Amino acid sequence: MSSKYPTLPPEDIIKALKKCGFQKVSQKGSHAKYKNYQTGRIFIIPMHKEIAKGTLKGILEQADIELEIFLQYL
Repeated sequence: MSSKYPTLPPEDIIKALKKCGFQKVSQKGSHAKYKNYQTGRIFIIPMHKEIAKGTLKGILEQADIELEIFLQYL
């Protein structure tokens, strides 16, 4: 059974999440912190070559964004 979460580069994830109202707060090394100032939600995105399916799932859970909504912004 395959996962419904895609493997994506961090640039694609950031582009979609910016459309959802998130802004970059800071970056330390290869990890960037993003925050939605309306909801107060914060999450970290590793700036690696590709983001694994499980990591993407965790990011979307922390951001409180449904996968279907996220995929519309890609």
